[in-house]
Amino acid sequence: MVRLDRITTRGGDAGQTSLGDGTRVSKDTLRIEAIGRVDEANAAIGLMRLVTAAGDPGSDLATADAMLASIQNDLFDLGADLCVPVAENEAEGAALRIVAAQLLRLEEEVARMNADLPPLRSFVLPGGTPASAWAHHARTVARTAERATVSLAAAETLNPDAVRYLNRLSDHLFVMGRWLNGRGGSEVLWKPGATR
Repeated sequence: MVRLDRITTRGGDAGQTSLGDGTRVSKDTLRIEAIGRVDEANAAIGLMRLVTAAGDPGSDLATADAMLASIQNDLFDLGADLCVPVAENEAEGAALRIVAAQLLRLEEEVARMNADLPPLRSFVLPGGTPASAWAHHARTVARTAERATVSLAAAETLNPDAVRYLNRLSDHLFVMGRWLNGRGGSEVLWKPGATR
């Protein structure tokens, strides 16, 4: 259980912070960058939920909101995963890690939404409905988190499902953005060279 009695501790005033295993590291390390980018993705989804939470029960907005609530919890799990370096010969369950079931849930949700969509014949411009626009914004932030986590994985041993989760999440948010645009009916397509 997490318990925070004090928020301002002054422990980071010299530019260092503590990882979940107690190790002190500089705030500009690849690990802290990846954790921060995952936090940004979670915040972007929180903004998106200001729109989806207003959906009527049973609507696409409400369905999306339920998916996003689970994703926000997953992203805290991912932050906890990244916060504790993988130990050599780490016992299963020794640290909170992203697991394959979380990836599978995203894949199943993508498949359900994608089944409602027409095939893409061009790239999609971010926009359309407010929920779709926020989904595309959250997708770009998730891709940034993925790139930061890939950089960390190149330097240190990570749970491979951490990177996989972010890749699935970006796909999920892309498909959700299309789905929330009238199930593809009101999305805006790129017209190559149209503004020349």
